[in-house]
Order: sequence, then C-alpha cells, then structure tokens
Amino acid sequence: MNYQNQLQTRIGLERSAVELIRLLGHLLYEKSVELVLLRQHLLNKSVSEVLNLHDYASQLVAQQITVTRSVEIAQILVQLDLAPAKIDIGKLALQFLAENPQNLSLEDFVKNRLAKFLDKTSFNLKPKDVILFGFGRIGRILARELVRQAGSGQQLRLRAIVTREVNPSELVKRAALLRNDSVHGSFKGSVEVDEAHCALIINGQPVLMLAAPKPEEIDYTAYGIQNALLIDNTGVYKDKQALSRHLAAKGVSKVILTAPGKGIPNVVYGINHQHLDLENDSIFSAASCTTNAICPILHVMEKQFGIAQGHIETVHAYTNDQNLLDNMHSKPRRGRSAAINMVITSTGAGEAVTQVIPELAGKLTANSVRVPTPNGSLAIISLTLKQTVDLQQVNDAVRSASLEGELVNQIYYSIDPELVSSDIIGNTRCSVFDSCATLISDDKKSVVLYTWYDNEFGYSKQVIRLAKHVAKVRRLLYY
Repeated sequence: MNYQNQLQTRIGLERSAVELIRLLGHLLYEKSVELVLLRQHLLNKSVSEVLNLHDYASQLVAQQITVTRSVEIAQILVQLDLAPAKIDIGKLALQFLAENPQNLSLEDFVKNRLAKFLDKTSFNLKPKDVILFGFGRIGRILARELVRQAGSGQQLRLRAIVTREVNPSELVKRAALLRNDSVHGSFKGSVEVDEAHCALIINGQPVLMLAAPKPEEIDYTAYGIQNALLIDNTGVYKDKQALSRHLAAKGVSKVILTAPGKGIPNVVYGINHQHLDLENDSIFSAASCTTNAICPILHVMEKQFGIAQGHIETVHAYTNDQNLLDNMHSKPRRGRSAAINMVITSTGAGEAVTQVIPELAGKLTANSVRVPTPNGSLAIISLTLKQTVDLQQVNDAVRSASLEGELVNQIYYSIDPELVSSDIIGNTRCSVFDSCATLISDDKKSVVLYTWYDNEFGYSKQVIRLAKHVAKVRRLLYY
C-alpha cells in the first residue's frame, strides 16, 4: 500500500464529487431536473456523503458505480433540453454496462434512453398550492421538506400553515421549533418572522400563519390561495364527515390526512395509489407510519411466495400521545411515563394492511410496544409462507424490489450488519429492510423479517409522494 498514491486517488475522487455537486445544482435550478443514485438523494450532500453513496450503490449491485461515471452522465444531461424530471444516474450507469448491445457511446446511450424527456411540449407542470393544517411533528417536517424541494418548476408550494392561535409570541415560538429540532437537527436554511404580514419567511418563501377556530370558516382565496391541497396533520379530524369541513373552506379542492382515516381511501404510495379515483374523490388518507413501513415488505412476500398467516410486532418510538410522566390517559398503559417505560399498546396496522393489500384479510395479527426513544421504529414481521424458501431467496426478493419496480422509493435495502435505530433517522424511504437480520426456520416456511422506519421523516416523504400524485404534479421519472 502506497500512502501517496492512495491519497492522490482519494483527492481525485473528491474533486469529481465537487464537480458532481455543482452539476446537481445547475440541473435543479436551471432545468428542474433532480438526480439521484439508485434512489438515494444526492442534493444537499457533502463530498464525503456523495462518495459514501457511490460505495453503498456499488456494494448493493455488486458492480462498481463510480463518481467519475456519474459526473460524465451529469455533464451530458446539462447539455440536453430536458423536461422537469427525476433521473436515476445509477440506473443509467448500470444499464450502460449491461444493456448496450449496439455499443453506443455514453452520450448516445443517455440520449436514447431519455428520448421522451426531450419532448417538453407534451409536459406542462403547474405548481399546486399547499396548506398545512397543524404544525406539530409531522407538520414541521413536511414544511421543511416542501421548502427544500422548492425551486425552478416546483411541484408543491407551501402557502399557509394553520394553527389554533396566531400572535407575535406564537410566531416566534413556531419559527424556533421549525428552525431547531432535537431529533432531526437544525434546519439547513433560514427562518424569519414577519409580524406585519403574520408570516414565516422560510428560505425566502413567505408562508402565511393563519388561525382556525373552525376549518370551514377560513377563506383562503382572500390570501391568493386557489384550488389548494390541504394536508391535515392535527389528528383531530379522522373521518370523511369531519375532514369534509376543510372542503367547505374557500380555496381548498383536495385533502390528505396524515393518519388512518375512516370512510376514505387509505393509501400506501407505491402499492395502491394507482387505484385512486382522483376525479371523484377529494379526501385521502396517507395511512400510518407503521402501515407504510410494513406494507412494502408484505407486498413483496405475498407476491413472490404467498403468505398463509403472520404477526407483526412493532417496536415504536414514543409519541406526543403518551405522557412524559405518569398521569391519566384514555388508553391502557399509555398513561405511564414514556421516557422510562416500555409500554405494550394496540395498533391498527394489521387491519390497515388489509385495506392496502386485500389479499391479506384475516391472515395477520398485530401489536405494538412503545419504547423510550424519540424517533426511529422497528417492525418485526413473523410470517408463515405458502412455499418453502431459503435466506437468499427472501433477501433477494426484497433487494430486487428496492432496485426495480413500483417500490424503489419505499424500500431501502440495508447491508449494514451493525445497523441500529439512530442510523435510520432521516432515511427517505418508509421501510428500511435489515437484510442481515432475516431468519428462516428449519421448515423453510416460517420467516422473521426486520424492517426499520423513521416514523417521522420516512413517513412524511410518503405523504409528499401521495400529495404530488393527488395534485397531479408528478415530474417525469427515470427510475
């Protein structure tokens, strides 16, 4: 091992990463094109993070995906007149190696694969106004992410946040909570208070702060907000009748609930979103964080091997619904101190799964244990399959689903043998499959699968994916 040679190699890689970061910004702000690497976000990453993502991608597919090749592809994309899109340069790199029988040059190969992305006349993206009704844990993460995604040709634009009360001191506190987060860290941007207009200026974007004693009494059109998508994250309104009150407000056309809902479609984006009737339905539920975590894995198992029966045990971070110290609570056990107890509690995840995957009706039971961690949860999925399997078959089925198909945004395939709950904080996918923990019994039909989930951020990303679908502002995708 030659130290100087190793060092110079690393410096060369870092220079390539710097160039890639520059090209990422150019593509986003000049062309509204976002690049990802095997579904991993590249934007707002450091040089070391970009290189680490290339290392992970190479291990995942057992082929070398270099940052140099990523730069070459990005340089080609900069020269093309592309429609707003999200493009996986990792997939392009792999396909160039494996699916290029004509031996095209990299430039010709990329142009060939992205031919439909060059027809901008057939693609008309109009941003959708968004209202956040509630500003708690999920509401603030949604605000951060909506603002982060803003730019040229933005899809969803945050226009207003509705809370119970708005006054100068309230604005200052709301801004502080958005700016600082004990779990997710400081907001990588600016948050200013505009008392004169009762607004927060987030990364230069004015977001109105409105009070709502009754949802139906707000006239959003008076603030220039039209045909908006309202995301209710209060947990107060949970059925169709209650949520319909939002539609009675002027300026609201669609509603999404960030919890399981009654009498409305419960959706796990990636599995059953394509069955929605967007023309005739106006209220949708993004289900729960747990449902979003387990459904992708259950969907793969049912599709590949068939599920005879199963049990899901969720080890869930504590939430604001629990008490900090022992006190009265309407539900059993949740009255005990969340910070120092493991608490057995019920979960509707088993029943909710059947609304998303009807084939599993009557086959699953579920329970939950709340544990003293503020975020980061784990689902232990014990299944009896209809056919015999081995460890590699099960893991390969999930790995394939994380790379190709409808669930590439939902499943992260972890190869880390030392993975723990804090490692998955901030993961963009709702289901982090722990491949190193999979267990297969001697009968080859009983399996135990472990999938982690950031019950705040990973879930919020699913809400935004559903919001874009409901609002019909999806960019072109090359996944």
